[in-house]
Amino acid sequence: MSLPNSKHKRITAQNYLKYYYDVPYEGSTSAGKPLRRLRNIRCPYRGIEIISSDAIKTFEKNLKLCKTAEDIVELLSNYTDFMLPTEKSIYAIFKDFALLNPNDNIQNCLQMICSNSLTKLKLEEFSVLDDVDMLSRKLSPATAIQLREKTTKCRQIILSNNKKDTFKRKVFLSSLENIHFKDNEKEIFEKIKNKAIFLPTSESSKNAFIVKYCKRKQIEIARRLFIASTASIEHITPASQGGLNTIGNFLLTTANGNRYRENMPLPSYIQRFPKIPIYMQQYIDDVVDAIHNGKMQGNETYPYKIKNKLFEVSEGKILLSLSRYNYSEEEAADAVKEYEQRWDKYRK
Repeated sequence: MSLPNSKHKRITAQNYLKYYYDVPYEGSTSAGKPLRRLRNIRCPYRGIEIISSDAIKTFEKNLKLCKTAEDIVELLSNYTDFMLPTEKSIYAIFKDFALLNPNDNIQNCLQMICSNSLTKLKLEEFSVLDDVDMLSRKLSPATAIQLREKTTKCRQIILSNNKKDTFKRKVFLSSLENIHFKDNEKEIFEKIKNKAIFLPTSESSKNAFIVKYCKRKQIEIARRLFIASTASIEHITPASQGGLNTIGNFLLTTANGNRYRENMPLPSYIQRFPKIPIYMQQYIDDVVDAIHNGKMQGNETYPYKIKNKLFEVSEGKILLSLSRYNYSEEEAADAVKEYEQRWDKYRK
């Protein structure tokens, strides 16, 4: 797989993430550019430092020179500090493989262990479906039957090994929205949906990663390990739910954090990753430091906008402290106004 072959196409963070990793569309707005220019920012969803967008070209250039498993491991070794747990575990497998088979390729490595990983992946999936079925006992018989029909179909697909009919987590989560439940069942049904979120994906499960990528080419597998931690613009309120393409609705996240959330409500995402409120504070502290160092001029109100937005969308689960910020809310507004006035004079 390679970038679209056109002299008019160039590698940008936007088309790179969309083409290679299917990160949700980030919009054509330029409102996210001040965030994309930032460096040394920790991901508000994962807590790791985000790989800046300008590292993409260098990585791609070096990746094209890689021929063997040893080459791939050496290249990826430069990015291990940025890797998330799943990616780190896969890299560790490749590192051991390359020691014994330096001239082989990492696709063969995954193919060697795929069968065992597929068995473990099925058990991971069944474990979550078991939890969902257990919770269904608290529903009315009619609603429980609707849910059991869906989980039973999932089990059949998982066991069938039919390549044309594979189990997809996203499809199952969407299917839950079609279940008709009574008003007094809303609370338990939310618990069921939150439990289903734990179904394994290549972002959250080593076994799911191995099964998904064992038939991909070496270059694509290596790229996937890198791209998960690259910079992506995330809508706090998803665009599909009316979220605006404005900086006050944007976070700078890793591609992994963005893609895994999809349209998941923020409170549900926090349940999946309980440390998100802590990571959000680290993120805003990093942004505040960047502003103090002269970055994001004209966007000094961003920390206040994000603080209010996150408190609202997270249903009070995220309450950021701006005690280290040098600007009061009024001073930040004045700084933005002053910047806009200078910019207007410049354009004239």
